[in-house]
Amino acid sequence: MFLNAATIFFIQLALRLDSWVGSSVIHLGDKNVPNALMFIDKYTQVGHILRPIVKAIDSIESMCESPKIRGYVDTTFGGSRKLKRTILADFFREAFDGSGADNFFEAGSCIDGRLTSAWNWCSNLHTKPFFPIFKITGFVGFDGKFG
Repeated sequence: MFLNAATIFFIQLALRLDSWVGSSVIHLGDKNVPNALMFIDKYTQVGHILRPIVKAIDSIESMCESPKIRGYVDTTFGGSRKLKRTILADFFREAFDGSGADNFFEAGSCIDGRLTSAWNWCSNLHTKPFFPIFKITGFVGFDGKFG
């Protein structure tokens, strides 16, 4: 009954939007999210993902007090404000798109699918043009000791 209600809700929501990013699958009570404890555990991962990103964003202005770093940021990214927007736009575009799962059905539209996408983004951070900024702020990893 719940799955049917959730599916109906999702369909109604998707019809009201111009577009939908990601899978339309709702996981609850399947192998991806088999019970409520697994669901809660998924939410505990959010802090591990967001803390390093927030620290990097918050550190950009103080980093740019150094003339050499300011020059690098201005030359490479067009300034500190544009750098912040570049990082955030990249994260929000790719961290919730359903990527990183074995297949699109497994990705889902729920927390499980979005966390899979977010962890996928995290695992590819070293390929991003702004990765050196994370390193300058003291980034050691998403599971490491960070701030």
